[in-house]
Amino acid sequence: MQSSEASGAGADGFGMGNGHQQRRLRHQGTTASRILSPITLAVATTAFAAAGLFIAYDAVTTLGTLKRELALIGTAVAARVAHEPLERASATLASTQGEYPGVIDARFVEAASDFGDVFSEVIPAGDHGMLSLQAEQSGAIGAITGRGAAALALAGLITAFTLRRRRGEAMPDPMERHTYRSLTAAIPMGVACWTSKGEMIVCNGDYRERLKLEEDSITYSEALGRLAAGGYLKLLREEDGSRVLELHQQDGSCLLIDERPLPDGGFMTLLSDETERKRTDVLLSTIRAEQRLLARRYHEEKIRAEAASRAKTNFLAHLSHDIRTPLNHIIGFAELMASETYGALGDPHYDEYVRTIKSSGEHLLNSFAAILDLAELENGQKVLRTDAVPVDEVITSVCRRFRGPINRAGLSLSVNAETGAVLCGDRLALVRMVSNIVENAIRFTPAGGQLTLATFAADDGVVIEITDTGIGMNDERLSSLRQPFALGDATFTRDGVGPGLGISISRAIAELSGGRMVIDSTPSIGTTVAISLPIGAGHAEITAAA
Repeated sequence: MQSSEASGAGADGFGMGNGHQQRRLRHQGTTASRILSPITLAVATTAFAAAGLFIAYDAVTTLGTLKRELALIGTAVAARVAHEPLERASATLASTQGEYPGVIDARFVEAASDFGDVFSEVIPAGDHGMLSLQAEQSGAIGAITGRGAAALALAGLITAFTLRRRRGEAMPDPMERHTYRSLTAAIPMGVACWTSKGEMIVCNGDYRERLKLEEDSITYSEALGRLAAGGYLKLLREEDGSRVLELHQQDGSCLLIDERPLPDGGFMTLLSDETERKRTDVLLSTIRAEQRLLARRYHEEKIRAEAASRAKTNFLAHLSHDIRTPLNHIIGFAELMASETYGALGDPHYDEYVRTIKSSGEHLLNSFAAILDLAELENGQKVLRTDAVPVDEVITSVCRRFRGPINRAGLSLSVNAETGAVLCGDRLALVRMVSNIVENAIRFTPAGGQLTLATFAADDGVVIEITDTGIGMNDERLSSLRQPFALGDATFTRDGVGPGLGISISRAIAELSGGRMVIDSTPSIGTTVAISLPIGAGHAEITAAA
């Protein structure tokens, strides 16, 4: 802050002394011409234009800062509740609202458009959808309004000082001091005007309350001493006769003192409380540090999870490969014994035992083959072909294969697959993908039910839907289908089915083909599996050739 010595104050004040009355008379005779002078108009236009630009900049900056603060808080909260169930996440969300000042509402929404304005921010929250945070509006609006009023009042004050005639070092007359007091009273922060010698001209109520003044009879040095008692000053900026200092007081509060020169040689000080802003900066620093810590922990956990997944997949691949060889021997010997190549087995029960050994071995062999296929698909070791595959031929092949089992199960089949679309993929893999879904539909649909195979083609892709009227699944069962071996529950299986890898294999084939698979099911009503696949460049080439 500029001291009285540094401001160049002299011993005679603002110009009181010889010639005062003469200058007063000359001022009265030329007031009308000075009000309309180009310099006065230029100063007034510049001051109010600068005030308008400051108000616009302050509004944009304040709202931008508010948005960034909400984004940081939302990211930290979303990371905290990302892996929690919805009920527990909602409870955690409710308990964390009080930890962040200024946040008046926090909720989960399904889309960013559901809850959005300039005082809110929507953050992705993983499986919970979107996390919406609502900031308190009154504080931000009040701060913008207050600073805008201060800027306009300051512009008016500067214009008033420009209109006032120069009197050297003299103190303004009572009428002018009343004008200054009216202007400073409209500024929502501490304001004081000083002569070049550091004598107070006028101050507003906020400044007087801060210094506990009873009258305007204090010098600038004394005022600064009262403010800095027990604390310390820190110079932030000094340029073109202006200085900005940060005052840290003994009670822990922080004041920003901005001093600006006036045209007549004096200066004015603006005193604002920055305690809350400093606390907000500390809170933001804490949030950023917590965010970095969460990001590092997430990265570490992700690396561990990926390593565990690779180890699991490699273990299953080696296990299935090592077991298939002895299983082939067991099946071969069972077939040899069943044909009685080297003589009769004797007791008729042995025939049944041999058939059981053979069927059990084939069941295990098929199961381990599925495990090996899934491991290769997940590891990317199994490369799919990229041939031109008509979708209608895939559906026809699947229907031809399962028509017999569908009839034996007492089900009806409805097919709607006349699209003429051509995919770019592996024919055998696509047939297997659809076959796995149809096989599950047959297995879990009671007699008298219906299966529907339908395809829908668009310019950029094809959707294959397999719908059944079977036993259906609840939400818990649907979520478990994302993991292999999901059909281990005896109440959900039927006829001693395998390890439940059909869905996982079909999903892996769809994703490796550039598509995705979605399952919708309702208990006792049925299940619909939708597989969307993109149409590659091969489709356009085949269509052009045709």
